Amino acid sequence: MTTNILRIAAFADAGLGGNPAGVMIADSLPDDTEMQRIAAEVGFSETAFAMPEGGAWRVRYFSPESEVPFCGHATIALGAALALKHGNAVFKLKLNQADITVEGENNGGSLYAALQSPGTRSAPMSAELLAEVLALFGYRESDLNMEIPPARVHGGADHLALCLHSRAVLSAMQYDLDAGRELMNREGLITILLAYAETPRLFHTRNPFASGGVYEDPATGAATAAFAGYLRDLEWPHQGFIEIIQGEDMGMRSRLRAEFSDETGSSIRVSGSARIMEDSSA
Repeated sequence: MTTNILRIAAFADAGLGGNPAGVMIADSLPDDTEMQRIAAEVGFSETAFAMPEGGAWRVRYFSPESEVPFCGHATIALGAALALKHGNAVFKLKLNQADITVEGENNGGSLYAALQSPGTRSAPMSAELLAEVLALFGYRESDLNMEIPPARVHGGADHLALCLHSRAVLSAMQYDLDAGRELMNREGLITILLAYAETPRLFHTRNPFASGGVYEDPATGAATAAFAGYLRDLEWPHQGFIEIIQGEDMGMRSRLRAEFSDETGSSIRVSGSARIMEDSSA
């Protein structure tokens, strides 16, 4: 079995930045221990492993420390990799807990992909959990934009979402990785999404990913899908789409677009550009 790993940065902005993901496409998948070893060696926030299965692709995602049920940026990277290997198409994906699709395009070396997320849902965040999260980041309630109340959000994986009242407050984000890991693992969270609304349809976000041993993600498609679903639940004036700029404070500016209908709980289309980084073997 080949262990060649394609490295692709998803949600690149003007050919730069983006969130690196590993992609392994093989006739069959390694066992869990080997996939975890490969993901740790690759060292990106996630590596996607895919094999053909019944007219679709069986996909699993591993961070350096654990398996995750869904990863948006690794799905975008996988869509780009499948387009490179099999041509432009919409590919069916079988995840651990959902069936989704990813559309991959290779237009003269310019890569683009769009995923359809699992269904979305949201729920209010308890006062106790909110107090703990604010303490983790050193924020106060006065730092929040309560037009978008803090919430638990889901779009294939569980996240928390907090909207802040200024870009400066977002830029000042810092926290202790071990404390963040303990909180996220205890609450069953993949990331915590922190957002600032520049306009009703343009957001700046940051995504601590301590549950996977990563301080911060430069582009997070799963959290973007979950957040878009939450905005729909709030009847936010989105007019069918939002755009997100992420990774600026890391020097890895990324751009994501989420498109969605008004149907409660329905899938979110998350799209962006991708760029090849390198091929190597794990």
